[in-house]
Amino acid sequence: MNILVLHSDIAAGAPPEELDTLVAAEAVAKALTVRGHKAQQAAFRQEELSVLLTRTAPDIVFNLVEGVDGQGRLAPIAPEMLATAGMRFTGATAQAMALTNDKPLTKQKLCAAGLATPDWAVPPDWRGLSDGRWIVKATLEDASLGLDDACVVDASWVKARTAQCVTRFGGDWFAERYVEGREFNIAVLDGRILPMAEMRFERWPEGKPRIVGYDAKWEEDSTGWNGTVRAFGVEKNEPRLAEQLCAACEAAWRLFDLSGFARVDFRVDEEGRPLILEINTNPCISPDAGFAAAAAAAGLSYEALIEAIVEAA
Repeated sequence: MNILVLHSDIAAGAPPEELDTLVAAEAVAKALTVRGHKAQQAAFRQEELSVLLTRTAPDIVFNLVEGVDGQGRLAPIAPEMLATAGMRFTGATAQAMALTNDKPLTKQKLCAAGLATPDWAVPPDWRGLSDGRWIVKATLEDASLGLDDACVVDASWVKARTAQCVTRFGGDWFAERYVEGREFNIAVLDGRILPMAEMRFERWPEGKPRIVGYDAKWEEDSTGWNGTVRAFGVEKNEPRLAEQLCAACEAAWRLFDLSGFARVDFRVDEEGRPLILEINTNPCISPDAGFAAAAAAAGLSYEALIEAIVEAA
């Protein structure tokens, strides 16, 4: 097939989480070529999309647009425009992406469906904010924006931390109750649960919050990068927990009408209860990222993974 690999329009000097989109696009295009497809790459620009689609005439668009003008909250514009143009494309619909990008709204929908998620509070009334530790997060952005060593605070500091983040990064922020527990990042491919990865915090400095923060994802040679270790095997070693995680992933896939590929992130609390943190409908698909690692654990080469995503479209 003729496949257009559409990625974010990355500005010069962009941060590493944005530059990674170009790495993914190059890898996807190479994998598609290996599988016998004709692959073209292009940046998503709203005003030029119609001309681009006419010029390239793709059978399918491989959508890797993670943000528009550097803003993740605008990523749903790409699938919306592709759908309007009548194009077949990989990944989630605009509606599913917009809903899951909004973390508090996602949590409302999870709770209404009986799926466990940590408590949360949003400004300006901060209803539900009570004593204990909270993690302040961006409402509509991902890539661990703002998740540094100071993002986990006592309840009395939530408003101040939120104000700092608004000043530094802009956008909207909210607070989620911090769960001191195990973390799982689970890849789902066309509704199929891939081998489930636990992110373990090894040789972790005292006082550093046990989270997969910005440094763990994007700052090579940092304590977070070197201390977060991906491990598989929960299905064999803890079948009951694996069953609960799997059931929650399947329920979330149906609830949000997901398609293509997605990642569901969990914390498992001290009582062994899995709680859904977030649902990422546009997870990193680079060869060295977690999704590809889960596919490899399932016996899928990187090229076979990319082909499966195309077939799901």
